[in-house]
Amino acid sequence: MKASERILAPVARRMLYNVTAVASRKVVTRRLFASSAASSSSRGVVDLRSDTLTSPTRAMLECGIEAPTGDDVFGEDPTVLELESYVANLFGKEKALFVPTGTMGNLVSILAHCHGRASEIIVGSSSHICMYEGGGAANLGGVHTRQIPENEVDATLSLDAVRDVYRQDNDDHYAQTSAVCLENTHNVMGGVALPLSYMDEMGRLAKDELNIQLHVDGARIFNSAVSQNLSVERLCRAADSVSVCLSKGLGAPLGSVVVGHTEFIRLAKRARKRCGGGMRQAGVVAAMGLYALHHHVDRLAEDHARATRLGAELGRLGFVQPRNGQIDTNIVYFGLPSHSLITDNDQFMQRVFDEYNVRFTGGYSQGGRLFRLVTHKDIDDEGIDRTLNALTKVCFG
Repeated sequence: MKASERILAPVARRMLYNVTAVASRKVVTRRLFASSAASSSSRGVVDLRSDTLTSPTRAMLECGIEAPTGDDVFGEDPTVLELESYVANLFGKEKALFVPTGTMGNLVSILAHCHGRASEIIVGSSSHICMYEGGGAANLGGVHTRQIPENEVDATLSLDAVRDVYRQDNDDHYAQTSAVCLENTHNVMGGVALPLSYMDEMGRLAKDELNIQLHVDGARIFNSAVSQNLSVERLCRAADSVSVCLSKGLGAPLGSVVVGHTEFIRLAKRARKRCGGGMRQAGVVAAMGLYALHHHVDRLAEDHARATRLGAELGRLGFVQPRNGQIDTNIVYFGLPSHSLITDNDQFMQRVFDEYNVRFTGGYSQGGRLFRLVTHKDIDDEGIDRTLNALTKVCFG
């Protein structure tokens, strides 16, 4: 081999590697785009288990591919900084913090509000924080949860009940109440949108009367705002902090944003590090979250309309419905009618899936008799038609 060939050979190999890598990325990208393009109906399965099942769109994936990145732990990822600034402004709060999950968003918020020891929070006994977050406030944060039941119709915590369980730091027997937590919309209570008047009332009670913080688990806060034709800023004006999920109805693949005042976010960021939530080149997913916020908020009304249609048809057919069949947003709970030909809940769900390719979840309140359907951007009108047909055929033949 000539000297010039020996010199150029490594360069040629690198060029071949780069061409191959680019081609491979294009193939993977095309596959990603193809997998994100179809609705769940056209793929054969109508999956109503949760709005966390949404797939990123092609445009969303392109944003992730093209996003400028840096090291977010150092505070140097420009896309994360853009996302945080945008969400803080959207909610009218001073600062924001990007975290991997909604559970972590709630946890770091609680840890920030309860930065000292011997603290407790007031939460609803059916709230997501209480039931579905692994007891993280107590297990990881050493924070006691004082639980009170929600109203079964409107999912509110009674203001007087909050007053009754509030405890000051003036008795050695008590943990000091540091915050009250609301969930809006409220999942287990039926996707209930807590109204603006109640949010303002709780804010006044917390700040003016009890001198504690108000945290909002806003995993579906945009659903609540859209259903009430309100801005999230106005709806959450009374809140000291809000945890906002990007990966449910908005359709981003992951991520939540916590908003609040500057000192709260400083403490939440410290808590995020303790929870292992520091991310590096997180701009890839932050860009998808930004896209979701810019393009997928208004369309939540379509999910609400489809859920309302589901609820109305189920009521007409005699299915059991909590809240007298009222549907606020994108979540529908129902139980088997008294004249159903099938009475076993597990068999009912399995048959609907096996025979009609429709999926949903069960085992909820009223002795585990309720099922849940959640509409989202990957469920179209055909999917609703197929769902109603499947439920009707399995129940009534």
